Amino acid sequence: MKNSKDNKKSTRSNKYDKERKTVKILTFAVVIAALIVIILLIMSLFSGGDKPQESTTDNSSMIIKNSDDSTQSDVQSSKDSSESSSESVESESVESESKESKESKESESKESEESESEKAESDEKKEVEPTDENVEEVYTEDWEPVETEQEGEHKTNFSDGSQDRIEIKKAAAVATGLSEANMIEWWVENSGEGQVVATVSDKDQTKTYRVYLNWVDGQGWQPTKVEQLEENDKQ
Repeated sequence: MKNSKDNKKSTRSNKYDKERKTVKILTFAVVIAALIVIILLIMSLFSGGDKPQESTTDNSSMIIKNSDDSTQSDVQSSKDSSESSSESVESESVESESKESKESKESESKESEESESEKAESDEKKEVEPTDENVEEVYTEDWEPVETEQEGEHKTNFSDGSQDRIEIKKAAAVATGLSEANMIEWWVENSGEGQVVATVSDKDQTKTYRVYLNWVDGQGWQPTKVEQLEENDKQ
């Protein structure tokens, strides 16, 4: 009986020891698991806190960089615009100076030509004494004979439409500056051997001339003197 009681007591004691060990193991496992979870949470918190900060920093850097790029672009654009405007102003200035220079040269050239023309006319025209009171102006020049188509011994033909009348009209046009198409022949008269005097005017009859001509053998009629008349005395 006594052994039976001892055995039962020993069995209960062993059972109780096993339960205590099991409880300790479970408690230790729970503690370890809790520690692991806490560590993981802490790591997650630190890790998660750093990433947004890095992202924010990166975004801030991107914004600053974009702002810098935009500022540089605006500065470059302003610089390009300024250079373009400057080049445009310089181009306009050069064109204006070139135009003014060209106009100045043309004006000087024109004045020079007019001066030379006036000087040439002054040198060529020589005033002589008028033949009567009806003469407003009289001058002579070194005119060349007007080329003739006539050959052989010459005798002046005063008939209308003759070769002499045709060539006398050409010579009078050269001396007076009138065109043959704008000329009226009022009178052609003999003034000596191989000499004629032709009275002509423009078709509007605003100017009337008395032209003196000599015949040059083999060359033609040569103007020798021109008188501009105050009024047409052959009308």
